[in-house]
Amino acid sequence: MSLAHTLEELSQRIEQALPEGLKQTKGEIDKTIRQAVLNAFGKMELVTRDEFDIQTQVLARTRAKLEALEQRVAVLEARQGEADRSPPAA
Repeated sequence: MSLAHTLEELSQRIEQALPEGLKQTKGEIDKTIRQAVLNAFGKMELVTRDEFDIQTQVLARTRAKLEALEQRVAVLEARQGEADRSPPAA
């Protein structure tokens, strides 16, 4: 759901709850509500779905690289352990 769609939905719900006399100033109220919601969202430090999906992909790639590095380190440590246990060449 996009931010514009969410704002529109919130605005419509609030408008429906208003008394009839206030509905005449719909444009002004709509503008005020939109600004208030945008300010609240700004304070929440929300991210868009696209930004979230991108960061999820970055995290997945980072995890895969970390796992590969952990495997390489384990192999190198095993080789070093074997070299330490083998008798020195005469």
